[in-house]
Amino acid sequence: MTQLEVGDVLEHRYRIDRPIARGGMSTVYRCVDLRLGRALAAKVMHDQYSQDAVFIHRFRREARAMAQLTHPNLVNVYDFSAEGDPVYLIMELITGGTLRELTAERGPMPPHAAVAVMRSVLTGLSAVHDKGLVHRDIKPDNVLINGDHTVKLADFGLVRATSSQTVTSNQIVGTVSYLSPEQVTGEHITPASDVYSAGIVLFELLTGTVPFSGDTPLVHAMNRLENDVPKPSSRIAGVPSLIDAIVATATSSDVNERFADAREFLAALDDVAEELNLPTYLVPVPHNSAAARTAAAPTNMQGIDAANVFEPTGFIDTSESATEVFGSDIAQDATSVFPSEPEPLAEPDISERDFPREREPLSFETRYDGPPPVGNTPAADAPVRPSPQGIPGMPPVTPGTASAAGAAGIAGAGAAGAGATGAAASSNYPETRLTPQPNLVHAQAPQAPAREESRAATPATAESEPTVKPLSNRSPVGFIVWLVIVGIIIAGVGIAGWWFGSGYYGGTPIFLR
Repeated sequence: MTQLEVGDVLEHRYRIDRPIARGGMSTVYRCVDLRLGRALAAKVMHDQYSQDAVFIHRFRREARAMAQLTHPNLVNVYDFSAEGDPVYLIMELITGGTLRELTAERGPMPPHAAVAVMRSVLTGLSAVHDKGLVHRDIKPDNVLINGDHTVKLADFGLVRATSSQTVTSNQIVGTVSYLSPEQVTGEHITPASDVYSAGIVLFELLTGTVPFSGDTPLVHAMNRLENDVPKPSSRIAGVPSLIDAIVATATSSDVNERFADAREFLAALDDVAEELNLPTYLVPVPHNSAAARTAAAPTNMQGIDAANVFEPTGFIDTSESATEVFGSDIAQDATSVFPSEPEPLAEPDISERDFPREREPLSFETRYDGPPPVGNTPAADAPVRPSPQGIPGMPPVTPGTASAAGAAGIAGAGAAGAGATGAAASSNYPETRLTPQPNLVHAQAPQAPAREESRAATPATAESEPTVKPLSNRSPVGFIVWLVIVGIIIAGVGIAGWWFGSGYYGGTPIFLR
């Protein structure tokens, strides 16, 4: 089965929805998980690999190993099948595109953008190397960019699975442009081989080209055995020398001179980014990509009880449906929906009002039963006064101001928000109306003097309470006794010190004889 048709179902679970891309080893389809009702990606291998027993064995081993890796910068593997035809891998669906498609749209990247991409690639590759695995096919086509701008590494172990084929002088397995020297010569492959390929990817992101070329794949591959990777700054201007050094170390022909693995490469790249003070960068999503075009098409969810997985979250319409009450037959009134404009509240009954004056004073307040202090009259009865002179930036308050009383009471605070800042703040915050507070004042606060006529008209209702002396468990006698004891102790210590210092340890001090 070379190619699947839309509607075919794999293992009675994954229904093929539409093809995304086709490569030399496999074809990637968008599919629907009929059991869980979600969109996934199915990577279906071509016929020649499904008939290779060695490939099947290694594919099964690598798929199981990668299914155990969960990392934000790795494409998740959910399922696979190596039994019968076809051989496939079920993976996370990426709705953005590949790094190859991004560079085709935008061309070479500036250093800060290239470093941002490689940081994500090396972070994901570090998780692979930490598990003792080698990717073997690091290239822009296997670096995917999701719709949320997350960079993910894909296609683990597939080149290793194809290594059962014999590498002859006329055949080299893998993507030639990104092969390490040891892959060309057939030597043992280590994580340093992935480091070399990642260095080539960084070179290409900076310059837009690969370092080597050739008339045939064999000549192209052999060039890296005879020549070193040139400096990126020799191909394009604007590349710092520190990044040239990073590329040179990662792509060294001697495996012992390279970074040992992706984590060491990442640490060096972080140091260079900090040294150059490179800005942060959000990797853009390619628009002209196969994954983006496929994601734009609706998913066929027929036959499963699930909504379109690509549609945004909807809202439940409750304006006309009746509310269902379980265990009863009451379902008559429709569920009410709050209006967009709130209706004015009805005036409450006077007996139900909770006036602030009717509450008990707090522990730090005392009720003032006399006439209201000067300046505490309601805003409606008091004349509006202009702002105090001498406070810079304080605008005059006119009777037309809605919150004139509040502005007069907080004139000091208004000066801090003068000018453009004050105008911006007033536009950001809605108008606040001040409600008159009850005549409750702090017990320690000085009271405002009342008018003389008010004092004469208002008789005194109660005499001032006498000051109560605070309780204490200390007495002068005890304090004096304590001082005497402390003095005796100090004197004894002083005499003893003088006695031992004089050298007359066995004698009696002169003043005691």
